[in-house]
Amino acid sequence: MTDSAAHIEKCSIMLAMQDQMNCHVDQDWLDRKREWYRAIWIECGELMEHHGWKWWKHQKSDREQALLELVDIWHFGLSLWITAERDHRAAARHIMAQWRDAANAGEFLEEVENLARVALVHQRLDIGALKALLGLLDCDFDDLYRAYVGKNVLNVFRQDHGYRSGEYIKVWNGLEDNEVLTEIARELDSDAPNFRDAIYEALQARYATVVD
Repeated sequence: MTDSAAHIEKCSIMLAMQDQMNCHVDQDWLDRKREWYRAIWIECGELMEHHGWKWWKHQKSDREQALLELVDIWHFGLSLWITAERDHRAAARHIMAQWRDAANAGEFLEEVENLARVALVHQRLDIGALKALLGLLDCDFDDLYRAYVGKNVLNVFRQDHGYRSGEYIKVWNGLEDNEVLTEIARELDSDAPNFRDAIYEALQARYATVVD
């Protein structure tokens, strides 16, 4: 399998996972016409906070958390693609075509603002800006896939453990669940067929030490 074919396959997997996740929250999510673009530009502000932009105070860039914010934005962008094109494989081919044709990266905060601007004005995800930001974090599509699958599984895990009802515990023995996820993902093979299940099982084991 070529790199291009492998990336289309991974993109198809992510689209299917996002569809399943949205159904987990709202079975009829496609009929609800959610404002996914709004979620994208709101997340852009959080992305800037993790990168640092306040010149009047000392700030330290948090690469891992910035990556997770990009993954959140990717979730919403995938939802927009599914809404526009129900065929996951066809959507994956179109996404990866835009990915290949993306221009070189600019400055980090400028690219974040490009993401927000396109979301606000055109109500879509700027694939080029997202790719550029990943590159500025020294990440590529495979890193995005690994982080996305982890965060998607965490989102499902949250829903399964009372996130909407308020019962879910987000801080696990002093660490936020996002940080726990990062630790777990580092120890697993993202190309393994059971990668998704292995993450869920590892989260379950760690969470049991919090709620017991």
